[in-house]
Amino acid sequence: VQLQASGGGLVQAGGSLRLTCAASGRTSSNNAMGWFRQAAEKEREFVGRINWTGSTYYDDSVKGRFTISRDNAKSTMYLHMNSLKPGDTAVYYCAIGLRPYSGRELSDYRYWGQGTLVTVSS
Repeated sequence: VQLQASGGGLVQAGGSLRLTCAASGRTSSNNAMGWFRQAAEKEREFVGRINWTGSTYYDDSVKGRFTISRDNAKSTMYLHMNSLKPGDTAVYYCAIGLRPYSGRELSDYRYWGQGTLVTVSS
């Protein structure tokens, strides 16, 4: 299984971006998928995840601003980011969960993409 994250870039505070995570190989729409991010000199942190049923769960820091969706037919997941803040600057990673219902821990996820950089200027 391979994951390809794309869509990152430079955006001004208050702006929007949409990240895409395309999965290939022996993927399954039955597993959860998640987004994580890692800012410079910080640990990777949970952003949100979408279960196989389509239910979503977000970290409080992005709740109300970020939305995750998935298109199982295309093996693709999206992260819609609105009202971006400089604190959102990070490399964003997508991942496939070990189970249909995965949590917020890194250990809940098995396959990882290479990351895409999001930079939010003030």
